Amino acid sequence: MKKRLVAAMMLSVGLLIAGCGNQGAATSDSSNKSKDSSTNSNQPVKIVAVGSTALQPLVDAAKDQFISENPNYTISVQGGGSGTGLSQVSDGAVTIGNSDVFAEEKSGVDASKLVDHRVAVVGMGPVVNKEVGVKNISKQELIDIFTGKIKNWKELGGKDQEIAVINRPSGSGTRATFEKWGLDGATAVQSQEQDSSGTVRQIVAQTPGAISYLAFSYMDDSTLALSIDDVKPTEENVADNSWKIWSYEHMYTKGQPDDDVKAFLDFMLTDDVQEGVVKELGYLPITSMKVERDVSGSITKK
Repeated sequence: MKKRLVAAMMLSVGLLIAGCGNQGAATSDSSNKSKDSSTNSNQPVKIVAVGSTALQPLVDAAKDQFISENPNYTISVQGGGSGTGLSQVSDGAVTIGNSDVFAEEKSGVDASKLVDHRVAVVGMGPVVNKEVGVKNISKQELIDIFTGKIKNWKELGGKDQEIAVINRPSGSGTRATFEKWGLDGATAVQSQEQDSSGTVRQIVAQTPGAISYLAFSYMDDSTLALSIDDVKPTEENVADNSWKIWSYEHMYTKGQPDDDVKAFLDFMLTDDVQEGVVKELGYLPITSMKVERDVSGSITKK
């Protein structure tokens, strides 16, 4: 009888331990499953990114790669300019606001409610019709062209041809960056305005005497990129700030992003993207920069 009682007690203890062990395993499995679901959920995820046309090609290319690995995502990338992106994400109308400028630089936007995710650096510079006969100008000459003081390319040693300035809309981050760092804050003359970088490139290529400005990612052989004070618009010169017309590419969210959105933003900073499409499309990886620049323009070496 005593032996049976001991055996029964041992069996009960064994069952209790086994039950606790299984409960712990179940809790651990549940925890792991919950953790995994935050980044690998099969639930549909919709992201809308709106804003900078300079950043648009990069986000477009990256989202295609991301969706191929995460088919439950639907990601829409639209232009409209940095101002549009910042105002819409601030209003909660879109998931991500793409911008070439800091949110603090845009009036009417409460930057304190937005979280900045820098995903690349983009250089920008003046481009001209290939037949103007000029390849290098001084910074003051650049300012004089865009403020209307210099009106003919012959004044710069080029063809006897009237200069046709093609500008960007007031909400354009590319325009804000160009006027701040290329024109020392001067406002360009009233002229034809185009929002789309692709359209600007096409107009400059087809219009005799035309000049405008583009992100490096839009520059190609159809136009001529001007040097300024004998400094060429190259990625190497942007990296050490020898070429000063550049900006960070920001992807802003309203508050901290949820796990699904964060997964896409984190993907933008992976080596696959930074060393892949970032370079392929003419942007600079964040890690390539030898300097940092804050919203006030202060430069510090990295």
